[in-house]
Amino acid sequence: MGTRREAREHAFTLCYELDLRDQSAEELLGDQPVAPDAYAEALIRGVGTNRKALDEQIDAAAEHWSVDRMAVVDRTLLRIGAFELAQRPDVPAAVIIDEAVELAKRYSTEESGRFVNGVLARLARELRPEPETTDAGPG
Repeated sequence: MGTRREAREHAFTLCYELDLRDQSAEELLGDQPVAPDAYAEALIRGVGTNRKALDEQIDAAAEHWSVDRMAVVDRTLLRIGAFELAQRPDVPAAVIIDEAVELAKRYSTEESGRFVNGVLARLARELRPEPETTDAGPG
């Protein structure tokens, strides 16, 4: 059993392939000689199923960039991060963003790391607003 970090990296490679092949998550997963672990599979299926909605969210958060103009690595990481932010409240937003940035730095460029960070931070503010604080003082 691997870590979530390893699962994200595996999901990234398969979602990258999903984008390049323009096929369904079911087809891609069915072609794998060994099934990915459960978390990676959930990310792949989530990105595959929700791609249009994720792209709309990313387009709205990425100032002056459209998803179709982004590098495949960047948009793949943004889709995974956006899916996790929206659908995995059990995972802290900071973890999702940090791991996406690290993968961007490893597989793309230093500038990509900053770009991914900025877009996912905007999405996090939208998808996971801070809970309202209440004055717990004497009443």
